[in-house]
Amino acid sequence: MAGILTGRTALVTGGSRGIGRAIAIALAAEGADVALCYAGREDAAQEVVERCLAQGGRAAAFQADVSREEDCQRLFSQTEEQLGSVDILINNAGITRDGLLLRMKAEDFDRVLEVNLRGAFLCSRLAARGMLKRRWGRIISLSSVVGLHGNAGQANYAASKAGVIGLTKALAKELGSRGVTVNAIAPGFIRTDMTEGLPEGIREGLLGAIPLGRLGEAEEVARAAVFLAGPGGDYITGQVLAVDGGMAG
Repeated sequence: MAGILTGRTALVTGGSRGIGRAIAIALAAEGADVALCYAGREDAAQEVVERCLAQGGRAAAFQADVSREEDCQRLFSQTEEQLGSVDILINNAGITRDGLLLRMKAEDFDRVLEVNLRGAFLCSRLAARGMLKRRWGRIISLSSVVGLHGNAGQANYAASKAGVIGLTKALAKELGSRGVTVNAIAPGFIRTDMTEGLPEGIREGLLGAIPLGRLGEAEEVARAAVFLAGPGGDYITGQVLAVDGGMAG
């Protein structure tokens, strides 16, 4: 049975684990052919590929550092050779190098912006070229509740994720006339290896700030991405969809 994304090719950066992994699998479940890039965990990336292939479509994984222009160009070339032109781009690759302002090294500030923001710019620029020609495309970038509200000890991460929102809104205005939508998703606190390892007191404090009273699941963020990539997102562009249990409200 065909899914809502059958015939489309999706590229998910940072697709080997966490939210990126969940999005890649969800897109494949709706019929998309899925390419994912990973920074270093080839074994994890191949496990995601197997999960996507089990949905009946095509899938492949490629190593790339999205902050490097030459890596992004190679990533898109490999994707096009094996799966076809990119119709759906998910800018998910991201890192953290947390620290309070007075202790944060300039190189840690720069590196987070290079991966989280410059990477989204480089991939969006490459994807847009083909999307504009075909007059159809979906660019969906992962921001964060931290990009909306800030967070102590994460000046670099907050700046990068706020930058993703600005990039999203600018590209939505540039590309909309050719049928390309550009949106962002701002996850709140999502259940991951990192949040599972938090001390009980900190975990309880987080839950107290979430109106729904629980952490989110990566699959819940993935469903938002599928919605924006599919027919439900046809008339939505330049928006930030918070998937955070009510924190942004």
